[in-house]
Amino acid sequence: MRRSCLAIALLALAGAALAQRQEQTLDSGWRFSKSDPGAAMQPAFDDSGWQAVRVPHDWSQHEPLRAEYGSGNGYAAGGIAWYRRSLAVGAEHKGRVARITFDGVYDHAQVWINGQYVGGRPYGYSSFQFELTPYLKFDGSPNVLAVRVDHSRQMDSRYFTGSGIYRDARLSFTDALHIAPWGTYVTTPKVDAASADVKAQAELVNAAAEARRFTLRSEVVAPDGRIVATRETQARLAAGERRALSQSLSVERPQRWSIATPALYTLRQSVLVQGQPVDRTDTPFGIRTFRFDADRGFFLNGQALKLKGVCLHHDAGSLGAAVPVAVLQRRLQQLKDIGVNAIRTSHNPPAPELLDLADRMGFLVQAEAFDEFTPTKNKWIEGWNVGVPGRQGYGEEFAQWGVRDVEDMVRRDRNHPSIIMWSVGNEVDYPNDPFSHPVLGARYRPAAPPASDLVRWGRPLVDAVRRLDPTRPVTAALASVDISDAVGFADLFDVAGYNYQEARYAADHAKFPKRVIYGSENRHDYRAWAVVRDTPYISAQFLWTGFDYLGEAGRWPLRAADFGLFDLAGFMKPRGAFRASLWSDKPVVYLAAATASATQVASASGQGTPLLDQQKRAKVAEHWNWPADESMVVSAYANTPEVQLWLNGKLIGTQQAADAVEGILSWTLPFEAGELKAVGLKDGQPVAEFRLQTAGAAARITLERVAPAQDGIEQIAFFVVDTQGRRVPDAAQRLRFELQGPVEILGIGNGNLADVDDPRDAEHAAHEGRGLAVLRRTDPAPPARLRVTAPGLAPAELKL
Repeated sequence: MRRSCLAIALLALAGAALAQRQEQTLDSGWRFSKSDPGAAMQPAFDDSGWQAVRVPHDWSQHEPLRAEYGSGNGYAAGGIAWYRRSLAVGAEHKGRVARITFDGVYDHAQVWINGQYVGGRPYGYSSFQFELTPYLKFDGSPNVLAVRVDHSRQMDSRYFTGSGIYRDARLSFTDALHIAPWGTYVTTPKVDAASADVKAQAELVNAAAEARRFTLRSEVVAPDGRIVATRETQARLAAGERRALSQSLSVERPQRWSIATPALYTLRQSVLVQGQPVDRTDTPFGIRTFRFDADRGFFLNGQALKLKGVCLHHDAGSLGAAVPVAVLQRRLQQLKDIGVNAIRTSHNPPAPELLDLADRMGFLVQAEAFDEFTPTKNKWIEGWNVGVPGRQGYGEEFAQWGVRDVEDMVRRDRNHPSIIMWSVGNEVDYPNDPFSHPVLGARYRPAAPPASDLVRWGRPLVDAVRRLDPTRPVTAALASVDISDAVGFADLFDVAGYNYQEARYAADHAKFPKRVIYGSENRHDYRAWAVVRDTPYISAQFLWTGFDYLGEAGRWPLRAADFGLFDLAGFMKPRGAFRASLWSDKPVVYLAAATASATQVASASGQGTPLLDQQKRAKVAEHWNWPADESMVVSAYANTPEVQLWLNGKLIGTQQAADAVEGILSWTLPFEAGELKAVGLKDGQPVAEFRLQTAGAAARITLERVAPAQDGIEQIAFFVVDTQGRRVPDAAQRLRFELQGPVEILGIGNGNLADVDDPRDAEHAAHEGRGLAVLRRTDPAPPARLRVTAPGLAPAELKL
C-alpha cells in the first residue's frame, strides 16, 4: 500500500514537471556540410557522409585563411553551408508548444523542420525563434531540423563575423498557456534604502483552442534564496489571445546592484491553472538606480561614477566567434582586474552569456545594435583603408529588418541590470561612408546619400527602443558631430557618444548645455583619459579596444587588429598595464623597455605619449633581453606615490608620481643583463613590485592553467623558458600538442597578428615565448592529459 502511494506521488510529480516549461540545449548530434545541395531540407536526404560537429560552431575558423577572402573579415572563409539534426519527440509533448531558438547564426539563416520552411533571419547577430508545433511528429520517430546558412557575401563586414551556428541553439516545450518568449519585463521605478518598488510584467499567450482561466504568481527571490515579495493576479485569456499583465511588488531593505556588489534578485513568474503550475520562468534582475546628468556626469545608486570602459568585438582569437562561457569569463575577469568597469558591445548584440556574466561580475554595459544603416559602409578587402572597398553588408537588409532587429535586442536583454544604455549605431555618420553633407566643406560629395537620411533611418529605431524600454537612455556613437548636428541626428538621443572627438567636449557643452556627452570610443593615450577624469560633465571613456580582435586587418598575412589592452591569446600588453596604473584601485607598478632610438622616432611623430605601444608609437616590450650596451629607455607605469628603479641590486633612481610625463615615469640607461626591478612606494614603504629578468637560451616548456576548468573547457598557457624558468621573449619554436583521453583542441593561438596556422592543428608555434591552448573534454569521467613537446626542449605535461 505504501509502495503504491509512493508510485502515485512520483507520477504526480513527474506530471507536474512535464506540464511546466522544458528546455534542451542542442549542442550535439549535428551534421554539417560546406555545400549547398538543393534537397538538404528534406527528411529523406542522406547526410551520412556529412561531418559530425558540435554547436556552437564557426566554420570560418575551421578552414584555411586566404588573402583573397578579404581583410575586413580577417581573411576568413565564408560560403554556404547546411546543418542537420534529428529530434525525437515523444507523445507526452502532444498538445504542447514547441519552439526552436537560435542565439546567433551568421548569417542569412533559413530553418526547416521535416521539410517545412518555418522562417529565416538575415542579421547574423540577432537571436530568433520559430514555433515548430504544427510540423512535429510526436511518436518518438525522428524529426529532421535543417538550417541553411548563407555567408557567401563573405566580405560583408569591417571586422570578423564568423560563419555558421556560432551561438547556442535550444529546443523548448511549454504548455499552450505560457509566458511568451522574452515576455517578462521587470523594472524598479523607485528605490531607496528602506524599500524598492518592483514592477513585473508578463506577456501571456493562450495557444489552446479554448479559453483558459489562470493565476499569475510573481515572486521576488533574494540573492540568498528567500522569497521576499509575492503577488497573484487572476485572469482569463480567450483562445489565441496574447496579453500583458502587470504587477507591483515591494522589497524591504533591498540589496542594491552595483559594480562592487552585483547583487542579483530573481523574478519567478508562475502560471497556475486550478492551483497547478503549467509554466514558470526565472528572470534575474538587479535593484539599482542610475542617471546621466549633463553637468555632473553619471550616477549609480546616487553615487558619481566614471565609466572606465572598453569596446569588445565578439571573437576570441583562435576560437573565432564560437566562444565558450569559460573563455568569456576569463576575459572579463582580466579586464576587471585592471580596473575596467564598463563594456561597449561593439558593434552588435552580444551573446546572452556575456550579459549574464556582466550582471554577475559587476560591469556596466552599452548594448549596441548596428555598425551601419543603409546604404552599406566601405568594406576593405586588401587591407585597412587600402585599395578599392567592397559594399556588401547588413545595410542591404537594414530597411526591412532594422526595426525588428533592434526590437528583438531590447526584448531579449532589457532585464539585465548591467545594461545602462542602448546604442542604435556605430559611426553611421562617418563622413562620406556613405552619407555626406555640405558642412564637410571641400570634402562634401554631392552625389553621396544625404546625411538627412540618418534621421530618416535612426528615428524609427529610437522610437522602438523607447517603446519597449523607457527606463534607459538611447544613444549612438557619433563619428562626425558636425554632420549629426547639421541634420538633427544628435538630437534624437538621450545621451550623445563622441568617437575620438575629445577636442569638442568643452565647446559643445557650452553650445548644447542640456546635451549629455560621453566618450563612446577613445584612444589609449593619457590625455584622452585625463579630460574624462578632470571634467565633471564627461562621464565615460570606452577604449578601442579591450582585446585584440580578428578582422579590420592590414595587408595579408596580418589577420587581426592590435588595438587591445590584451592580445589575441589573452596576454596583457604594456598598454594594459598602463591602463591599470590609471584605473586600478590596487597598487600597480610595471616595467617596459624600448631602445632609445625607437623612442626618439616615436616622440618626433607628434603622437603624444612616448613609450606606449600604440599605433605609430614606440613598440615597448615586457622583457630585458637587448643588445649589449644598447641605450635603453625604461618606462614605469605606476599609481604609487614613488617608484624606485633597481638594476642588478643597484638603485638607479627614485621618481615621484609628479615626475610622470603623461602618466609615465622613464629612465635612460645602457642595457646590462640581469634583473631590472621597480618598487612602488607609499609612505616610504614598498606596496608593489615588478621584475624583468634577462632570459637565457630556450631549454624547456612549461604549462599553466590560467583559469579553472569549467563546463569541460580547459585554458592552458604554454611558455618556452630557460633553465631558470624565465620566458624567452624571442622564442618561436613549433610545439606539438599531444592529447591523451577524451579531449579535443578548440583553438591554439599565440597572439601573433600574422599567425595564419590552423588553430585546431596539433602543431603550433610559440610567439614571444608563449601561447594559449583552449581544450574541451568530450567525456568528463575518464582521465585526460596534455603533453607538449618540441625538438631540443624538455617537454611538459599537465593532468586535465
